Amino acid sequence: MKRFTELYRQRGFRLFLMILPLLLLIFIFSYLPLYGWIYAFFDYKPGRDLLDCEFVGFGNFKRMVMDKYALEELINVMKNTFGMSFLGILTSPLPMIFAIFLGEIGNMPFRKCVQTLTTIPNFISWVLVYSVAYAMFSVNDGFVNRLLMNWGIIDEGINFLASGDHVWLTMWAWATWKSLGWSAIMYIACMASIDGEQYEAAKVDGASRMQRIWYVTIPGLLPTYFVLLLLSIANLINNGMEQYFVFQNAMNKSSIEVLDLYVYNQGMAGINYSYATAVSMLKSVVSITLLFFANKMSKLIRGESVF
Repeated sequence: MKRFTELYRQRGFRLFLMILPLLLLIFIFSYLPLYGWIYAFFDYKPGRDLLDCEFVGFGNFKRMVMDKYALEELINVMKNTFGMSFLGILTSPLPMIFAIFLGEIGNMPFRKCVQTLTTIPNFISWVLVYSVAYAMFSVNDGFVNRLLMNWGIIDEGINFLASGDHVWLTMWAWATWKSLGWSAIMYIACMASIDGEQYEAAKVDGASRMQRIWYVTIPGLLPTYFVLLLLSIANLINNGMEQYFVFQNAMNKSSIEVLDLYVYNQGMAGINYSYATAVSMLKSVVSITLLFFANKMSKLIRGESVF
């Protein structure tokens, strides 16, 4: 028994050495930059040493709730952030559904072609995505406007990209087009791990294709779906910046500005680094709170939790 315990400890130590480089990377790129949070407690001016700037304590945090205009901006930004994130949460089953129907395609070359074509957009930068959107929806040379004018439906071009109407839906549509195929890969891999004998047994019992999907495939994918949903809820306010940055303009800024973009606009564009740092700290606290809340709800509803 003592010999077995010693071997177990040695094996555990070797495994620890294997993951040590990953732990170092996480520390360097995720925890070490948290030192920058100290800027939130100073009135930092670019070009000056931080310790030479005025120490304001929690002044930047108080500004979020004491300053009327800052509070109105934050409320609008949080509305946009939660609104677009909730659209993503509500449509989170789409990659699973797409993977299921993709797996039902019997023609293997056609299936691989569809999977490849839907995965490629994930590797296209948002700048190129906006270039595609501009080529399609620009006022003067956009394909859609020219087509509508040639058909006599409209007399002059519509500025789709500068409109603030339905921005949440259009941003969701572009994000879904870009990530649907990539997000389905995990479900496709999970489908491969489902025991084939379950399908054979269901087929012998007379189950139709849709019944086999409903009673075999979907239950096999649900654990993966709930784990990804839990992570999505915890990441609710971290819905990125690049997409909204390239699509924002003066006409739709009030509807498209999410929290990450607001931090960028305040810090880099507005040269208000200290206040932007304070807002980003608030975002981190909210994200951690949502993570624990989602984990607790998962334990209450499913009886299982991630940690």
